[in-house]
Order: sequence, then C-alpha cells, then structure tokens
Amino acid sequence: MKALVLCSGGLDSTTCLALAIEKYGKEEVLALAVFYGQKHRRELQAAQDVADYYGVMLKRLDLAQIFAESDCSLLQGSNAEIPKESYAEQLSETDGKPVSTYVPFRNGLFLSSAASIALSCGCEVIYYGAHSDDAAGSAYPDCSEEFNNAINTAIFLGSGKQLRVEAPFVARTKADVVAEGMRLKAPYHLTWSCYEGGETPCGLCGTCRDRAAAFAANGIADPALTK
Repeated sequence: MKALVLCSGGLDSTTCLALAIEKYGKEEVLALAVFYGQKHRRELQAAQDVADYYGVMLKRLDLAQIFAESDCSLLQGSNAEIPKESYAEQLSETDGKPVSTYVPFRNGLFLSSAASIALSCGCEVIYYGAHSDDAAGSAYPDCSEEFNNAINTAIFLGSGKQLRVEAPFVARTKADVVAEGMRLKAPYHLTWSCYEGGETPCGLCGTCRDRAAAFAANGIADPALTK
C-alpha cells in the first residue's frame, strides 16, 4: 500500500480518496473509517459504499470509548441538540471557542491512529479532507493549516521520516473541493454529510448548509439529493 485515506463518507474525504486513487491506483490505496461514538452511523455506511464503488479495502476502527465523557452534540453521550445554524452564527455564540459539534481533538486522534495503521501497512502518506471553511473562526481548529503543519511534522519525525500527512484542501474552500471532485467524477451521490441520521439530509445543520453552498457555487445540484 502507498496511501491511507481517512474516509468519513462525506464529500471531502471522498474527494481525497479519488485524488489518492488517481495518483497511486486503487490497488495501492487503503481507506479507514472511524466510529467515534457518533449518534448516527449513516456516514459509516456511506464510507463503505464509496469504498465499494472504488474497489478499495476499508478498515474500520472503533475509538468511541475515548470520547465517552464528551458533551459534544454529535456524540451518543450528549443530550445537546445539533445546532440548526450556519457555523458563522454558531461562532457568534461561542465566544471564540469551537462549535458544539467539534469532537475533542478528533483529527489529532484519527491521524495518530492512522499513522500506526499506515506504517504497519507500508504506506507513505495519509490523506484527510480538512479545508479552510471548517477551520474558519476556529469552528474546527484541528482543520486549520497550522494544525496540519504541526501534525505532519510530528508524524513525519515520529515515523522515522517514513510517513507524511497530506491535506490537499487545507488552504482551499469547500467549493474548491467540489470543483476538484467533479473533475475526478467522485461518486458524490453515495456520500453523506448531514449530522442528523434521517433518510434525507436535514438541510439545516452547519455541514448541510456548507455542502449546499459548495455545490451552488459550482452551479450544480447536489447529486446526493437528485439520485
């Protein structure tokens, strides 16, 4: 294997998977989905559907116990409602702190775990789908360019300079992600981004709003809503 891709089943990670396959070929790419105690598992099924579409192996990792004490509104242990506002509106109420759907240091944990798996499988790079819209205003600080640079350095040095982290969209917007995914013909019809677990996306949570805006910016309908 050459590349390990963190695969959440959303459009960002699916685009990363498409990029890795374009560069290395599907035989050299491993996908990793993580259960972290989220209230709804629809995204895990989407990750499997995307992996099956490309014919790549999907490994699953259960890290739910680590977040058992968290009051993050995405997690099973929390009674908090998932906000139905844009991230900008949410940040205006947090006094500069991350939004309620921020899972504590999630990307740090995912990438550290992925590094151990990647090294064991002989991979040379980890891909993940952080982008600038998520990092804006510190909604998700572990999606920032500064965080990415730091974790890449730590993993590169900690792996004996055998492994690096690639976040191809960390300085780009979600609209840029969609544009690249359309070029790659990524299977966006299989993806799931909504923080709710219904049959159809709620259209109101922060990630639904961002997804809709990204497709609109590219002048196309969301394939997941038109299939």
